[in-house]
Formats: sequence, structure tokens, C-alpha cells
Amino acid sequence: QVQLVESGGGLVQPGGSLRLSCAASGFTFNAYAMAWYRQAPGKEREPVASISSLGVETKYSDSVKGRFTISRDNAKRTMHLEMNSLKPEDTAAYYCGRSSGVEIKPNYWGQGTQVTVSS
Repeated sequence: QVQLVESGGGLVQPGGSLRLSCAASGFTFNAYAMAWYRQAPGKEREPVASISSLGVETKYSDSVKGRFTISRDNAKRTMHLEMNSLKPEDTAAYYCGRSSGVEIKPNYWGQGTQVTVSS
């Protein structure tokens, strides 16, 4: 069965960096686009970044463009989100998702990892 496991969240000061990882199993990883979404308390889950199956195409939300970088390693079946210049408004649970394209909402999700940006 499809399994996605996120890791790398934590508490970081404003301006700091974190690297999130998503380990995938149970499907042909290099056949699917992947994405990161986030959900803050009281808000809807929103897209952060997505990457095509072979990593050629990436897409970012305006709020993270220039600060976050999405990448994937198909040989290791992993996806990453490098987050720099973090702001308090980046605080949220971050979810890894599998989708059919960079513009398509995922239909499989991991359990999430918490990112808290605070001094």
C-alpha cells in the first residue's frame, strides 16, 4: 500500500532553516508527481511546492518562492523540502503528498511533520 513518511520538522528561530524529508513506499515512485502542503491551526491545507515525476518541473506558492526548494531522489524514493529564511507565518504541519501532476492535488498523504518558527 502507498506509504509516505515525513521527517525533519521542529522548532526554529525566524530566519533559520530546516530540511524536510518524505520517504515513499508501496508504489512506483518515479511515475508520480509529489508535493508538499501545509496546514496551520484553523486554516485550510494549502499547497507549498510540487515536483514532477522526473524532477524536471517544479512549482511554488508565492509565499515561499525564493526561500524554499523542493527536490527528489528517485533512486532513494525520497523527496525533500529545503526551507530557508523561515518566518513565523511558515508555522504549520507540513504534509507530503502523491499526485498525478504538479497542478493536481494529491490523493495520498503522509501523517505530517510540525514546523514551528518562533523566537
